[in-house]
Amino acid sequence: MVNFFDKLKNSYSLSDEFNNTEINNGGLTLVTGLWDIGRGDLQEGWSRSFPHYLEKFKQLLEVDVNMIIFGDEELKDFVFNIRNNNNTQFIVRELSWFKNSGFYHKIQTIRKDSQWLSQSGWLSNSTQAKLPLYNPLVMGKVFLLNDAKILDKFDSDYMFWIDAGLTNTVHPGYFTHDKILDKLPNKVSNFHFISFPYDGKVEIHGFEYQPMCELSGQEVDMVCRGGFFGGKKEIISEVNKLYYSLMDETLSRNLMGTEESLFTILTYKYPELFTYSKIESNGLVSKFFEDLKNDTVVIENKNNNVIVDSIDTTKVGLYVIGFNSPKQFRTLIKSMIQYDNDFIDKPKKYLLDNSTDLSTTPEYIKLCDEYGFEHIKKENLGICGGRQWIAEHFDNEDLESMFFFEDDMFFYPNKNEVCKNGFNRDIPKLYSKSLSIVKKENFDFLKLNYTEFFGDNGTQWSWYNVPQNFRESHWPNKRRLPERGLDPNSPRTNFNNIKTYDGLSYADGEIYYCNWPQLVTKKGNKKMFLTEKWNNPYEQTWMSYIYQETVKNNIKPGLLLLTPTEHDRFDHYDKNLRKES
Repeated sequence: MVNFFDKLKNSYSLSDEFNNTEINNGGLTLVTGLWDIGRGDLQEGWSRSFPHYLEKFKQLLEVDVNMIIFGDEELKDFVFNIRNNNNTQFIVRELSWFKNSGFYHKIQTIRKDSQWLSQSGWLSNSTQAKLPLYNPLVMGKVFLLNDAKILDKFDSDYMFWIDAGLTNTVHPGYFTHDKILDKLPNKVSNFHFISFPYDGKVEIHGFEYQPMCELSGQEVDMVCRGGFFGGKKEIISEVNKLYYSLMDETLSRNLMGTEESLFTILTYKYPELFTYSKIESNGLVSKFFEDLKNDTVVIENKNNNVIVDSIDTTKVGLYVIGFNSPKQFRTLIKSMIQYDNDFIDKPKKYLLDNSTDLSTTPEYIKLCDEYGFEHIKKENLGICGGRQWIAEHFDNEDLESMFFFEDDMFFYPNKNEVCKNGFNRDIPKLYSKSLSIVKKENFDFLKLNYTEFFGDNGTQWSWYNVPQNFRESHWPNKRRLPERGLDPNSPRTNFNNIKTYDGLSYADGEIYYCNWPQLVTKKGNKKMFLTEKWNNPYEQTWMSYIYQETVKNNIKPGLLLLTPTEHDRFDHYDKNLRKES
């Protein structure tokens, strides 16, 4: 076998340009592993030689995506003669690891049990029955995925297990040419399986049918595949716990199929966590990748077969309003790079240049070219006039959501600090977490800051701006505004729920609109700025209107319990140039 390894690896060599490249952080990582467990020695129909696996594995290794690979030392040499360190993490794991698993001996007992073998005629000659390490390996995939999550050097957002031999039935061009993996993060919000319809009523892969239905809580009519699965990195640990518990319970009851049996039960039992996509009854997973390629893949769960909606993270815009100061714009960009460079790297970016000082135009254009912004030059539309223009522009773009910033709303540079209200000022991966929260809660807009320049979101500032008749009906005990200044006893914001997503807390309820940094969806943008329009809108106009629509449950806002940005207009201009609309 060494000769075959050598034959394959010698056909590849790494060019020097890859040897010192930096690690590709974030995004999607594939996790896989390969071992020789003797399948080549089985009878025809079940046999598959290890050289055959290596040939197919070689095709997978050509995919330009981060990979975490498990295997023995010999496989490590093979891998690194094809791939390089910047996108590959190899974890040495010998076959003995599977034998030392807490489930190994129980699996051996069941696979030799005459009652288990007698369920169906095919079982006695199957890989499950004939190979001692087959079930420990395939049923250990989730444990390997969880180990990969713990040891991940890429700081991945999504992690998917892929069988080393998957290209035996799935054309590698899906991964190399069509690059369908780039689409997965935009489709999958939880933990995802591929499933096919199944009408057997005796056993499923050796797992007794009736107990499977009992554990699933309903009649099972589909089976999840084990060759490709995964999802959000932060939920892998929870998946691992559920899977371990189910494996322990079923093996203790002498119930054993493969990993696919357990995946199926989990999908039925925990629809809030697990989603799936259907393929045809032949079980060939290539249909899933074809659907992904054609943007026809459907994501479902077992809660009434609801189609799970998602925000396409490739269809996110970043809009910035600039005025007479490239310095302000440059400082904002640098603060984004320092805080979370996804704000610069991932969205489609636009600068609305409202400047009256045309001498600033060349510098604005230079900065836009440098950082990938589209430079849009307008006369002084004003702050709210510019905000309205952005709403109309966003509505006509192929975007699903947008971040909005003014050029004096910088990300806070210091770590491990809190704002005056005690909320954290920094949190990792704010860009992706904000998008996930909006998707999860179906928010129309999400404000990024609890604490603002003049106050905070604990005070209901809309009270000052709504019509008097609404004020009287909605706040009967606070019917009158102060004759001058602010009321120290003005109404407080009514929060409905406080939740946490991946370490980031947020609230929903009667949250007011203002022009501070926010994330807005396409449908939210229509409801906020386009359903009703004013010739000369002011911030107070929108605050009043959007609050009234929120109370009517027509608009759903959210608020991060975080203060990541601060207001700092350090490059001042003539106050007479300031326009709202």
